[in-house]
Amino acid sequence: MLGDDARASRLLALTGLTPDALRERLGERRVLAAILDFLCAHEPDLLAAAEALGVEPQEIAAARESLQQ
Repeated sequence: MLGDDARASRLLALTGLTPDALRERLGERRVLAAILDFLCAHEPDLLAAAEALGVEPQEIAAARESLQQ
């Protein structure tokens, strides 16, 4: 996801995180939820992430839903 400069810049801008803060807080439920929200909000990002991870886009969406409960 962060391998694409435009996508990474949008993620950081929309979440307000810095690259260092993202690395430090990646295990936090709230940060994970924000990243999954970001991916699910824009289909091209969702599809690219799913392909890079070798999963179906629905799996990412399901992970997002589980974090919101």
